[in-house]
Amino acid sequence: MAERTKAGTLPIELAPGKVVEFTVVRSNRKTLGIEIGKNGPKLRLPLRASERSAVQFVQKHASWVLSHLEKLEKLKEPEQPQHRQSSPEAGQRELTPEALESLKQRARELIPDRVAYYAPKLGVRPARITIKAQHTRWGSCSKAGNLNFNCLLVLTPPEVLDSVVVHELCHMLEMNHSKRFYARVHGVFPQYKQCRKWLVDNGSRLLAMLPLN
Repeated sequence: MAERTKAGTLPIELAPGKVVEFTVVRSNRKTLGIEIGKNGPKLRLPLRASERSAVQFVQKHASWVLSHLEKLEKLKEPEQPQHRQSSPEAGQRELTPEALESLKQRARELIPDRVAYYAPKLGVRPARITIKAQHTRWGSCSKAGNLNFNCLLVLTPPEVLDSVVVHELCHMLEMNHSKRFYARVHGVFPQYKQCRKWLVDNGSRLLAMLPLN
């Protein structure tokens, strides 16, 4: 059966005096999602999601949206001749200590909030949440219920960040990657596979931004 959809637009204030118009696409999905592409910002909503909940969702991720809109504008600017960078990637800059600390601070503000949102859905209570700059992991969970998250998650789409949060929370119930574990993940976060693919396709580019020391 084809997915039912309904489209429209919704202007949302993301900062004082900064109003951004989102293309709204409603469908049979269960969760809210934000996309930033060459045609502008798009907000994907369940058919019955209220406009108020949509605005609150976007404003919660305002810094992420504004950051990606700024990057999009820069991509539209005429290219200037430049030397090819050899490390960490061509056109990819290593984060400065100041920028990295700023990311960690944003992560400390956002990620615990997302953990608090999903933990009751799984009936778990994390012991401690730690934000790190990790070169190989997006998140981890200890047997004591301590959760670790990569600060670079704040540079991913909101639903991708949420997918990592749900993944680690589910490890508090299943310390493995069995079928039962993934059944729990998909039960709370049905679009987990798409988000996982996004990390596989784009994660190395983000991880390359971390300083080597």
